[in-house]
Amino acid sequence: MTAATSLALDGPSVDGPWYTQVTDTARHAPAWLNSVAGTWTVYGVLLFGALLAAAWWSARRTGGRAMAAVLCAPFTVGAALALNAVVKNLVAEQRPCRALPGSFTVEPCPALNDYSFPSNHAAMAGAIAAAVWIVNRRLGVIASVAALLMAASRVWTGVHYPHDVLAGLAVGVTVVLLAHALLHRTAARLLPALTRTPLRPLLTATAADGHER
Repeated sequence: MTAATSLALDGPSVDGPWYTQVTDTARHAPAWLNSVAGTWTVYGVLLFGALLAAAWWSARRTGGRAMAAVLCAPFTVGAALALNAVVKNLVAEQRPCRALPGSFTVEPCPALNDYSFPSNHAAMAGAIAAAVWIVNRRLGVIASVAALLMAASRVWTGVHYPHDVLAGLAVGVTVVLLAHALLHRTAARLLPALTRTPLRPLLTATAADGHER
């Protein structure tokens, strides 16, 4: 099935008024606040990469389940993003900034064939937050707050409805948790063998770190 033959979701009928309230607030917000929101919605993805790297670094010291979770993360996050992309093209919901003419947007409205539901940014944020949480709860709290801020920024900047980002977060978190449940035992069984390969410095702390395992 292609986007052209799918039953497109009528976004304005779901929560169009809520979207309009948010973007009208952004319209009258201070310029610096919109600038921060615009910068975060574009470059905030770098923080999620840094949080994944920090989770990996902490797992090198604790090993065991934490490192097995790190090994699962690329696959679980990738699965979440892949499923989200499939759903996005099947649903084919037009962006609110196109469906609701005159809407205020901090960022330029995406291309016509760049659909809205579910939000890729929110799915990415939710997926990484869940993956980080499994590895390290303290970092997971930071990642969870960042994910909520990322989701909110996508509505604030005018490129998504609230239901888009809520669905994106749900897809990201759910797929990662389910995929991790399926993969973590396999990853745990592979870990001892991998630590006997040249990959060892990536999987466990070494003498150079002052934490030889």
